[in-house]
Amino acid sequence: MFRALNYLITVSAVAASLIWCVAAIWIDGPSSRVLAGVFAGSLIIGALRCFTTVRPIGRALILYAVGPAFVLAWWLSLSPSNDRLWLPDVAELSSATIDGDQLTISNVRNFHYRSETDYDVHWETRTYDVADIKGLDLYLIYWGPTKIAHTILSWEFEDDAGDRKYLAISIETRKEAGESYSALLGFFRQYELYYVVADERDVIALRANYRGEEVYLYRLNRSPEDARAILLDYFEEINRLTKAPAWYNAVTHNCTTAARKHTMIVGGGGPWDWRFLLNGSLDELGYERGAIRSDLPFEELRAASNITERSKNAGLGTDYSDVIRQHID
Repeated sequence: MFRALNYLITVSAVAASLIWCVAAIWIDGPSSRVLAGVFAGSLIIGALRCFTTVRPIGRALILYAVGPAFVLAWWLSLSPSNDRLWLPDVAELSSATIDGDQLTISNVRNFHYRSETDYDVHWETRTYDVADIKGLDLYLIYWGPTKIAHTILSWEFEDDAGDRKYLAISIETRKEAGESYSALLGFFRQYELYYVVADERDVIALRANYRGEEVYLYRLNRSPEDARAILLDYFEEINRLTKAPAWYNAVTHNCTTAARKHTMIVGGGGPWDWRFLLNGSLDELGYERGAIRSDLPFEELRAASNITERSKNAGLGTDYSDVIRQHID
């Protein structure tokens, strides 16, 4: 029994590594399909020869491992870049400076949309007083499969006069002209990591009103101090990316795993859970852990948190963020 299980694990590991290597070469390797095919084919042939001609099997495994190790070393050496022909909505990198409590952010995105692809480009420089931070909200956005969602965090500021404003940050892929997002390509080195720092009338209304996505909004149970620390940690990474670009990865560095890393500086995130990857159930996890309000039955809370129609009916005036939060508190 043990021997059969060991054999099954070994075969599965070899098959998985070979599939990954072939995919990495084909997707991230030479642009010439002929050359990529030659490299991938050579790897497959080499693996077959190892396991059909080399004995004992342990020696065959060691010899086989040379190929995947070489592919992995090459793959890890691929360098991201800030110097490409980007799509207009990710063309500018945000950055920030802080002087006391004054956070000045360049390239806050505040586009005016007529449709998903028809919009007026507008990048702004804004100043926020981090002492005015009152809370932190989580958006879960579904574009198709309900087991996977896109996550966005948004900070609430309220000054002494009671005026409120919001700043949303969405961790995404930075796509080049002519590129579109592919879930498969997201596992490889095809997209640079990008933080969209934006007005909610841009990054939230875009999804609810123009992309036809379903948007849920949850208030997080975080103190103003925690929310402030998380925002400043976000901007440390945002500033770093202006000098040292990084790769997006659908598993290790995506909208949720990256956000979790930022919240962990104040003890957020909690123990690892499968719902950090299949993040369509992240609200359920937050409910169980008390990260979002739990005074209502979960299904009732979830229904109240669906702001899709409210967004469509809110208009795009300065009160947009307040309108979509009706019935959330």
